[in-house]
Amino acid sequence: MVKMVINLILLFSLILVALWTVMTVRLIRSIVGLALTSAILSVIMYRLHSPLAAVFELSVCSGLISVIFITTVSFTQRISKEGLDIRRKERFVRFWYLPFILIIAGLLLSRYLLVPQFTFNALEPAKELDVRNVLWNARHLDLLGQAVMLLAGALGVVVLFKESKK
Repeated sequence: MVKMVINLILLFSLILVALWTVMTVRLIRSIVGLALTSAILSVIMYRLHSPLAAVFELSVCSGLISVIFITTVSFTQRISKEGLDIRRKERFVRFWYLPFILIIAGLLLSRYLLVPQFTFNALEPAKELDVRNVLWNARHLDLLGQAVMLLAGALGVVVLFKESKK
């Protein structure tokens, strides 16, 4: 019961911090939100008995990527107060559908987890030592998560460059 409550708190905080990361206008706050999201995700991965993935997530995404983003932001110009207000209003109007997409994705994922033929048990560590067997046979959701993160990063870069052209 306590483990379930901790898992729910972690998932709820992950969703809140991820939404804050996307919805905030200031780049530094967004970078801090990305680092927090990555740190919470690392804790979740560790709780799912995937310590190596958790360590890599924490060191690379929360550490290295945040440092690279902060360095990049330090080379950019500050936006005026009026421009900031316009962007803030624009962002809420543009991303009003984001919570609905997250809810639908969560429902689809929960439906995927409830399929009887699916033999994934995230609370037990994988028994095989061969990485190929672990990734392709025991850790389907890890691969799905990696694909989603890669797609989100690619789309984020496209949006960033599209906004910088304006």
